[in-house]
Amino acid sequence: MKRYDWLKEIQRLDPHRDFLRIYRIMATHEFPWDIARALELALYRTYAVPSIGRLLAQTAELTDRSQKRYDDTALLLDTVLEHGFDSDPGRTALRRINQMHRSYDISNDEMRYVLCTFVVTPKRWLDSFGWRRLSDHELRACAAYYRVLGAHMGIKELPQTYEDFERVLDTYEAEHFGWDEGGRRVADATLDLMSSWYPRPLAPAARKVALTLLDDPLLRSFRYERPSAAARNLTHGALKLRARAVRLLPPRSTPHYARQNPEIKGYPDGYEVSGLGTFPVPGAGGCPIPHNLRSGTPVE
Repeated sequence: MKRYDWLKEIQRLDPHRDFLRIYRIMATHEFPWDIARALELALYRTYAVPSIGRLLAQTAELTDRSQKRYDDTALLLDTVLEHGFDSDPGRTALRRINQMHRSYDISNDEMRYVLCTFVVTPKRWLDSFGWRRLSDHELRACAAYYRVLGAHMGIKELPQTYEDFERVLDTYEAEHFGWDEGGRRVADATLDLMSSWYPRPLAPAARKVALTLLDDPLLRSFRYERPSAAARNLTHGALKLRARAVRLLPPRSTPHYARQNPEIKGYPDGYEVSGLGTFPVPGAGGCPIPHNLRSGTPVE
């Protein structure tokens, strides 16, 4: 295979009918490392919405069990990508995703915004750091893939095109980004988690690198000190050099799924899709986070 053969294969497919095949090629052959990093950045965007960051802090899943929450999210989404929406494993993964979300008081607008981060953040990452940019064909397929995922999750008023996803994301962030102590705790816990993937002497440097990848609206929302221009330039320059090197490599002939990533550490002996994630407390019913906490009002 030659370097652009996968892109040629994608161009032969219909983005509205073959969106799963196209997105699978993108995520497992063309850009597996880049999309994984971009989706990690997408996590931070959700924390910067106070209602979302606060809820995530109150569940303690991302502060007390960061590795498990990271693994479960990646593996559930990975199952749908690998096996498809209509497969038994795919339906099991979707059922688990929906069971977890329905345990909490999450609005449709919040769910739709999080979905938008999955579409927009990878495109913007690849614009800056990818070995090539996404084609319009790929963007249409990506939008179609996440529209179907969103429909399976019961999200209403879904964006139709990539441009719609981008517009919803930018508008929502402009209106909702802001400081929340819970969001900051979750962001700190995620930085600690990602730093833990490196040898201990390198962990502080890894944390600083991660901060150079957060844009100014995120840094302001979390009240992080803005990295120096020199630090940002160093990180961005290194990623662009990596992209130039990757462009010279032969295409990946076998798919690489998220379950193969070294960052997935919680299931060394394997896992059952039906056992991933969190489970509602029997008999609790409804949202386990009291609504007065959900709104930020202290308990009397």
